[in-house]
Amino acid sequence: MDQCAEQVVLVDDAGQPVGTADKIGVHGADTPRHLAFSCYGFDADGRLLVTQRALDKRTFPGFWTNTCCGHPAPGEELAEAVRRRLDHELALVPTDLHLVLPDFSYTAEYAGIVENELCPVFVCRLAGEPRPRADEVAAHQWWPWDRFLDEAADPGSAISPWARLQAPLLRDLVPTSARV
Repeated sequence: MDQCAEQVVLVDDAGQPVGTADKIGVHGADTPRHLAFSCYGFDADGRLLVTQRALDKRTFPGFWTNTCCGHPAPGEELAEAVRRRLDHELALVPTDLHLVLPDFSYTAEYAGIVENELCPVFVCRLAGEPRPRADEVAAHQWWPWDRFLDEAADPGSAISPWARLQAPLLRDLVPTSARV
């Protein structure tokens, strides 16, 4: 989907939809709060698929992060948006998809671009090897969960700010949920 034509759902402080806007127009120095999601995908051995954001992405280029992030389209269920983005970015189909942090929210800034998102967090199981799109993912690796937690806790690592904030909240939730 053309990023210029992609719509995001604007939300109020209570997380209720209040409108829509072009994705490209909302990510700037004064970003309105909008709906997004994060997904953490694990293989059968409990390893997390970590991705490096494409170097030409407008927001947080080159940062290492969780498996997949995105924005639901207006009227799209969050779980369907997760499935759509996993397929689009990595050519993967999730199983055992679970919402684990429904109310996660954050604000972060890098290079003059602000993220201001209500960002529910999902975990899932993934089978097979990803086939990433170069315009979305610069690199990918399968990490043991403890390595991800250590990297997220290291202030000098290149982990995305949302993954850094999500990691301690997921510390005890993910291994149980990922192995359902």
